[in-house]
Amino acid sequence: MALDSKIPHGEMKEKWEDYKGHVKLVNPANKRKIEVIVIGTGLAGASAAATLGEMGYKVKAFCFQDSPRRAHSIAAQGGINAAKNYQNDGDSVFRLFYDTVKGGDYRAREANVHRLAEVSSAIIDQCVAQGVPFAREYGGLLSNRSFGGTQVQRTFYAAGQTGQQLLLGAYSALERQVTLGNVEMYSRHEMLDIVMIDGKARGVIVRNLVTGELERHFGHAVLLGSGGYGNVFYLSTNAMGSNVTAAWKAHKKGAFFGNPCFTQIHPTCIPVTGDHQSKLTLMSESLRNDGRIWVPKQKDDKRKAVDIPEEERDYYLERRYPAFGNLVPRDVASRAAKERCDEGYGVGTTKLAVYLDFADAIKRYGKIEAGKHGDHNADEKTLIALGKDVVKEKYGNLFDMYEKITGENPYNQPMRIYPAVHYVMGGLWVDYELQTTVPGLYALGEANFSDHGANRLGASALMQGLADGYFVIPLTLGNYLADDIRTAEIPTSHPAFVETENAVKSRIEKLMGIKGKQSVESFHKRLGKIMWDKCGMARNEKGLQEAITEIQALKKEFWSDVRIPGSINEMNPELDKAGRVADFIELGELMCKDALNRRESCGGHFREESQTEDGEAKRDDANFSYVSAWEYKGESDWNLVKEELNFEIVKPTQRSYK
Repeated sequence: MALDSKIPHGEMKEKWEDYKGHVKLVNPANKRKIEVIVIGTGLAGASAAATLGEMGYKVKAFCFQDSPRRAHSIAAQGGINAAKNYQNDGDSVFRLFYDTVKGGDYRAREANVHRLAEVSSAIIDQCVAQGVPFAREYGGLLSNRSFGGTQVQRTFYAAGQTGQQLLLGAYSALERQVTLGNVEMYSRHEMLDIVMIDGKARGVIVRNLVTGELERHFGHAVLLGSGGYGNVFYLSTNAMGSNVTAAWKAHKKGAFFGNPCFTQIHPTCIPVTGDHQSKLTLMSESLRNDGRIWVPKQKDDKRKAVDIPEEERDYYLERRYPAFGNLVPRDVASRAAKERCDEGYGVGTTKLAVYLDFADAIKRYGKIEAGKHGDHNADEKTLIALGKDVVKEKYGNLFDMYEKITGENPYNQPMRIYPAVHYVMGGLWVDYELQTTVPGLYALGEANFSDHGANRLGASALMQGLADGYFVIPLTLGNYLADDIRTAEIPTSHPAFVETENAVKSRIEKLMGIKGKQSVESFHKRLGKIMWDKCGMARNEKGLQEAITEIQALKKEFWSDVRIPGSINEMNPELDKAGRVADFIELGELMCKDALNRRESCGGHFREESQTEDGEAKRDDANFSYVSAWEYKGESDWNLVKEELNFEIVKPTQRSYK
């Protein structure tokens, strides 16, 4: 099957406007006859459901949490990008577009990225209108801060809880539509399969996670806003429930999977402390605005950080990348931290950590505050006290969170950080309209292979999720549904619904009937170790081949020896988890196959065989300038289809942040 990305013709800056001017529309009376299913209520799903409900469609929204407010979008900390140029520092739509394509190491589709940059400003206006309490300057304008991979300040934020505030805005809009009767909300429901009728997605089979009952739901179209699959690594910054199941079921029904191996390793996470951990905690990238990252110049230095003098510290990002310093993109910062630790300069008990130090920022802010009061001769103690107050206002909840987890006060000593799995750039392949290779099935936000190429710039996840939900899908979905207005509601007694439900029931019964000796959690942990060791921050041919063999053996063992307590027709979190881990195991194999096939380094995908003399990622544009789109053919069998990437504006060059 050939891929059609449906990129509009014309100049880049005119494509989206031209598309909007010629797209098919559905009139208000017809919208009331059309049903749309939305899976997931994070920023992408909630904004899409709210907007489509406002437009008049009949919407059913599903989430596996007890409330849409529990979506993992709530955990985003640092901010959301937009090209408003409030700082008058040279930002523009083009600059955001350029930074995103370059930051993704030239593995993103230009047209989608340009559209994202175009609608970014409207997202901020929408959220302000909803009451999102963005930080403001003294004069009332919204405040901005810097994030990695850019030389401008374009990140809007609400302290260290931007995701929470944005989700509350989308949730409020969603609940308004629920109250008006335009959206039906189904909490504690998990999608377990797509129903296909005449080659189109026409509904879903979901499981009520409280009663265990399976339910059938019809929709003229199905939208997946179900998030990313970082939990395939077991330890990640994702919420414990985050999973790939909805996307994976769609994949097995014909939706191609795009760039599955492109994983984001976030450089500023609280380090692993032992085997007892079930997840990791992110410390916002916004901390790199003011925090300086360093390691001791002496290997295996056992002194406390505050006892190591300035001249014996290696501010390695500032040394290696003077133009961007501590604000290099995430993939660059993560590999640099790994390299220092691998060379023996790591800190902490595990030696798998580096320092993130706010001492200089505290003094700098203190000096500014003292100057405001006309005190130009304040002593150091006064400057530190004043500076701490400023830092507390900007990052307070992040500092509090760090102290609660580690028992260390980051105002008085540096934080210890290390890279961890955070976000995935891969996901279901979609065209310009966000439609998968299955007609009527769409993927939004992190669930699609996204606009981020091989590496996402910080503060762009929230931007993409809300862009897709508020401003893209409401128009592109209409282009599909305009030809569907004569399709009446299909009864869920249709043979396709019955057949699909029976297949779901059979799989659940098979899982419960194994009655083995090993817990679901133990299999997930073992999968995570394989993935992290052999398909994590660095990959090589031998390791990836070994990983594929090991995952295939793990899958066989899982389906013969997993133990799931309880029964089917009740609330059974272990059964829910088992289904998700089974899907993770299959996904893990595909990720390793994709990483093995891509014999180049780009962004977060670092093949050890492909690096420059100074250890940077070395792309192979001649052979790998494409999106990997994998078609499911059967167990451990996929067919690779390539979407060639053509760059009209941002010509690929060796990335440099020096």
